[in-house]
Amino acid sequence: MNRCRQLKLTRRAFLKSTLLAPAGGSLKRSLGMVTLTSAIPKAFGLEAATHQNRPNILYLMTDQHRGDCLGCAGNPVIKTPYLDSIAKEGVVFSGAYSSTPSCTPARSAILTGLSPWHHGMIGYGRIAGEYPFELPGALQDAGYCVAGIGKMHWYPQRRLRGYHRILLDESGRVQSPGFVSDYRLWFKEQTPDLDPDATGIGWNDYRAKAYTLPERLHPTAWTADRAVDFIEKYEGSEPFMLKVSFARPHSPYDPPQRFIDMYDEDDMPAPVVGDWAAQYTPHDDPPKPSLWQGDLGFRKARESRRAYYGSITFIDEQIGRILAALKKSGMDENTLIIMFSDHGDMLGDHHLWRKTYAYEGSAKIPMLLRWPGSMGMDHQRGKTLPQPVELRDVLPTFLDAAGVPIPNHLDGKSMLELIRGNTKNWRPFIDLEHSMCYNKEHWNALTDGEFKYIYYAYDGREELFDLAGDPGELHNLAAEPAHKNTLLKWRRRMVEHLSERGEPFVTDGKLTIRKERMLYSPHFPKETANS
Repeated sequence: MNRCRQLKLTRRAFLKSTLLAPAGGSLKRSLGMVTLTSAIPKAFGLEAATHQNRPNILYLMTDQHRGDCLGCAGNPVIKTPYLDSIAKEGVVFSGAYSSTPSCTPARSAILTGLSPWHHGMIGYGRIAGEYPFELPGALQDAGYCVAGIGKMHWYPQRRLRGYHRILLDESGRVQSPGFVSDYRLWFKEQTPDLDPDATGIGWNDYRAKAYTLPERLHPTAWTADRAVDFIEKYEGSEPFMLKVSFARPHSPYDPPQRFIDMYDEDDMPAPVVGDWAAQYTPHDDPPKPSLWQGDLGFRKARESRRAYYGSITFIDEQIGRILAALKKSGMDENTLIIMFSDHGDMLGDHHLWRKTYAYEGSAKIPMLLRWPGSMGMDHQRGKTLPQPVELRDVLPTFLDAAGVPIPNHLDGKSMLELIRGNTKNWRPFIDLEHSMCYNKEHWNALTDGEFKYIYYAYDGREELFDLAGDPGELHNLAAEPAHKNTLLKWRRRMVEHLSERGEPFVTDGKLTIRKERMLYSPHFPKETANS
């Protein structure tokens, strides 16, 4: 009997501990009294693995977390001991990127294992209501108990998408009629007279402020509490995949005061500013709290960074609690742990804020992977692997770990292959892009971690950065004669990459000017694109 589907006592205890109604619909459905399977994965040739040692999968996700904001990534200031412990027992992927660095297209890549053009979201918009093949359904079909906690940021907000159960913290987002997140239901039950948004910082603000309510009420603590509760009460005979998705360090930058106090503002790294970035200096006076560009000065940027660092350390501490619960349960030895973010945060670099940019602060993400001892490969533990990886690689990695064949239609690759040392056929570079969002700039980029080429289709501008020698992207080499051949090489690669799209991306073997915004590719499910 599949305990994840039958789980009557365990599921009731799980819900009772959170003081809320089931997330996925009726109680009968949530308790598994109906079968929650999908025929789609089998249509792609997937069958449940038959061996008995399939690992659990603990899937830790942060939001708007820069790739350089981990101790194991070489940051000497930030305090992330528990995330660093995952890296010590596993690997750091130093060339990890989010191909379309904003919330919803990033989540489409995770769900589908596809590139932006193929899953259909090349900018920020509403995520598809359903894709033909999705990560949770594939893992459920492989015999996993599949649970999700925290921020999902999809539509409809209560759709299970193959999860057996979900508990949601969607910040203030209400996209479905009558929607209230599980976190906010719990908050009202706990403290009916308090406002969960009492700190007063907006969802995209550059401003920072300590959380004004008791720490236990913070959504970061709530998400970890639910994850610990799941692990402590899990009694299933089948392996689980548990997604724990924190809504921070995405603004509001609002950790409890004790985490802000861990950092000295003067120790915060100042924003990097390229010699090409003057165009992004202007801003309203006074600046709008949710601005996307503007030189606010190093002091103001350091204030934001101090609280941002505090938010990450708060998350790290909560992840420590989750890891301790996993170890106490005895399941840690057979659990694959992955940690990544959906995209980064510019935090004033090049006078830019928030995300959607091709630059490292926005597009580069943390990616850590620790595998069970039964998989071997102990000689790789503690290493940093430089190959370009991306969010599309998460789904095939999970299928590989579960012993399930990886469908040929996926663009992603299993990152376990890199750990096995199979690097010969790995992609030489990764594609990045984002449609118009804050202004008229829409861009495509390619990077191998050594160089980055960016093409701005609205006006035909090009940027070329030597990331090995100039990791801050301070100097654009595109117009320098000494780098003409390098520029031509990357431009040819971009033409080849975009050739399957044809016009208006490429005409007669050349990159074209595009004045019109295109948010969805022809591969996107049409009924959602128009809703």
